[in-house]
Amino acid sequence: MSALEDKGIRASEDRGALARMVMTLLDHWKLSTEDQAALLGIAASNRAALARYRRGEPIGSSRDQYERVGHLLGIHKNLRLLFPQNRDLAYRWMSTRNRAFDNLSPVDVIREWGFAGLLMVRAYLDRARGQ
Repeated sequence: MSALEDKGIRASEDRGALARMVMTLLDHWKLSTEDQAALLGIAASNRAALARYRRGEPIGSSRDQYERVGHLLGIHKNLRLLFPQNRDLAYRWMSTRNRAFDNLSPVDVIREWGFAGLLMVRAYLDRARGQ
């Protein structure tokens, strides 16, 4: 096996681990299948992709999906740092209405605004942490 082939296999394994990680996070957030798909930027009807990611098959190769996953994991990190003693609140926050988002939940903001909504939620939490 060449070094290039070995690197490709490792990258695929890394993308599979990333897929499992983000699916576990979405489960912790107790989101519907439709909301999970919206946060990942895939069609709500694409349950097959969600099932593949849950099994650890590599997350899509598009830059959009990588960036979405990165922001979702960043949101999770912010929530864990903001609410270190209250894991339930950290997991519930994404589906809780928030005055900062015109009384929409962060998930609603992302569903309505797409990638821009994801950036809005991430930026809000970054500011809350003083970043």
